[in-house]
Amino acid sequence: MNIEQARFNMIEQQIRPWNVLDTEILDLLHVVKREQFVPAAYQNLAFADVEIPLPGGEAMFAPKIEARIMEELKVRKHETVLEIGTGSGYMAALLAHRAAKVTTVEINPESVELAKKNLAKAGISNVTVEQGNGVVEFGKGAPYDVIVISGALEVLPEELLKQVKPGGRIAAIVGQPPVMEASIITRTGENAWSTVKVFETNVKYLTGAPVPSHFQF
Repeated sequence: MNIEQARFNMIEQQIRPWNVLDTEILDLLHVVKREQFVPAAYQNLAFADVEIPLPGGEAMFAPKIEARIMEELKVRKHETVLEIGTGSGYMAALLAHRAAKVTTVEINPESVELAKKNLAKAGISNVTVEQGNGVVEFGKGAPYDVIVISGALEVLPEELLKQVKPGGRIAAIVGQPPVMEASIITRTGENAWSTVKVFETNVKYLTGAPVPSHFQF
């Protein structure tokens, strides 16, 4: 496989058509080598429009979802970011190039070690990988400027909304298959948030995510 040609094709055929037009984001996809974060068994799928399996039944988002989230969040150089669901470390690597500091929390010990190894190999030093359930344990740096939830939730916990500063943004995919909604939630005041729905998708649930009661009277 010609890796650079495959990367170019991914950007031009998958990512641009998904309204990712910020040249800095498109350039970043050349800088952060996605293939370095894909398990060896799936290297042939590194640039394909699919979720890639990870340890513990987890998965990497398809490339266009990662890029679109980056486009919508507009992370700035002075900002602190929390990612919930580290996976292979690729999303954290993208965020690290845009932010001052990234804390990423992962429930699966095997993925924690994988991500640490991948980030170190990529020379990224402003990411801290923590083990835990990030939906419940918010890392040590709250409140954050940005929170990225790298997996689907049935419901967005209310307490998570309070972990971003006023003006802060949360990227979340919420709902039930086959149609889930990816949204950017912005904290507009002490007790006020606005939600912009940006696309529909269907991705794996975040491991350890809260499940709402479906009991009905």
